Amino acid sequence: MIDQKYHGLVFSFLMSLLMSCIMSLVIGVFNVGLVGDIVSIWLSSWLFSFIIAFPVVVTVSPLINKFSGLIVKR
Repeated sequence: MIDQKYHGLVFSFLMSLLMSCIMSLVIGVFNVGLVGDIVSIWLSSWLFSFIIAFPVVVTVSPLINKFSGLIVKR
């Protein structure tokens, strides 16, 4: 198991992995339709989007966490 101190990093990794997967598939199908090679189009765009998404989530999540703390009543 991974130590608790890495929870934020593991969460960011999994969240960016899942969201980039879903969004790259949706945008790929929206742009080109359900063509014969949609899987290869999707996988290449997923790889690219994850490479962007993971560092963005790691960088921005502390700021978003603070901002959401201002909005949500404790």
